[in-house]
Amino acid sequence: MTVPLRAALYLRVSTARQAEHDVSIPDQKRQGEAYCVSRGYQLVETYVEPGASATNDRRPEFQRMIEAGTSKPAPFDVVIVHSFSRFFRDHFELEFYVRKLAKNGVKLVSITQEMGDDPMHVMMRQIMALFDEYQSKENAKHVIRALKENARQGFWNGSLPPIGYRVVAAERRGAKVKKKLEIDPLHADTVRLIYRLALEGDGTTGQMGVKNIVSYLNRNRRFTRDGGRWGIGQVHRILTRRTYVGEHEFNKRSKSKELKPVSEIVVVPVPPIIGRETFDAVQALLKARHPTVTPSAVISGPTMLTGLIHCAKCGGAMTIRTSKGGRYRYYACSTKARQGPTGCEGMAVPMEKLDDLVASHLEDRLLQPERLETILATVLDRRQERSERQHEHIGELNRRAAESEARLKRLYDAIEAGVADLNDPALKV
Repeated sequence: MTVPLRAALYLRVSTARQAEHDVSIPDQKRQGEAYCVSRGYQLVETYVEPGASATNDRRPEFQRMIEAGTSKPAPFDVVIVHSFSRFFRDHFELEFYVRKLAKNGVKLVSITQEMGDDPMHVMMRQIMALFDEYQSKENAKHVIRALKENARQGFWNGSLPPIGYRVVAAERRGAKVKKKLEIDPLHADTVRLIYRLALEGDGTTGQMGVKNIVSYLNRNRRFTRDGGRWGIGQVHRILTRRTYVGEHEFNKRSKSKELKPVSEIVVVPVPPIIGRETFDAVQALLKARHPTVTPSAVISGPTMLTGLIHCAKCGGAMTIRTSKGGRYRYYACSTKARQGPTGCEGMAVPMEKLDDLVASHLEDRLLQPERLETILATVLDRRQERSERQHEHIGELNRRAAESEARLKRLYDAIEAGVADLNDPALKV
């Protein structure tokens, strides 16, 4: 008696809206089960992926299926999909996972695009995958074009609004309800408080940095929109987001979080929560506190090796310890200081002695005459290059100034000769 092949169904739709309205998954499931019956397959598992894109593999059910299909022994012999585009819309990734499953004896089968294993059918599958990938990218272009136009008209595109705002219906166009942002009074007060703390403090302190603002909010039980505790990233985003001055930037970043060109960004007007002067003042404060402008205490502090050295025995940080009323200072293992000898047997090193050793080593290695000669030559070359660029720039500015003066002289001559009319609108400022 022939043992039936064991099958797993993989069902996927692209959007959560499709999943909620059962547009595609029940139909895929029905066709997949009927396919198994007609082929005599034993259906052993069904993986359902509601609202996930097939352009990448960041899909929980997909990964669970791949993990099962590549385990030994695999719990199924074939993976059944409605079409190859349900599995992947990237031709390279499709082939990668097809071959990964095949190495473990598991085959990918499409209900609507049945293929054999010969080279001709493999090529056909690859061509269809290329078309699926092209179609996916074209659809994405059309979608983003429509979203940008919606944003240009001042409407909200459906993502979670920034804290301090809420989404309200603005108008109806056919079956669609267009939405806009309005100020949420409850959380808008928290946003204003955050800016006030940054500029003025809480009355007992001066201007607060991001960390201190986070501590203040959590200490005073000012919760986030979902009732959670504040974090540094959340507060920093609020302090730098232009939405709060009435300029929400749509399409600012790609899926990989990279900034897009300015020409791709659409500014959506929204009700402002913070005044422009307040926002600009906070940006100036944040810029002044940036590590590239004002180094952190570890970098700018008087202790040379703070944050740079670690215990050779346990890997813990070496921190400063003093004795005799502060007359002697040591670098000591922080693990030993906290837990005693049972935590680490690390030794303490006199700070002056270790600083001198490190400085001497750097001097011997970095300040050799040959190395200094090379560094200085490079600096001089760069200085000369910068000087030449500046001279070229000055020459260009002088040339433009001379051309402007010549044009003005010709204009004066034309006016004196009566060729140009002083009443000509083009001559009026």
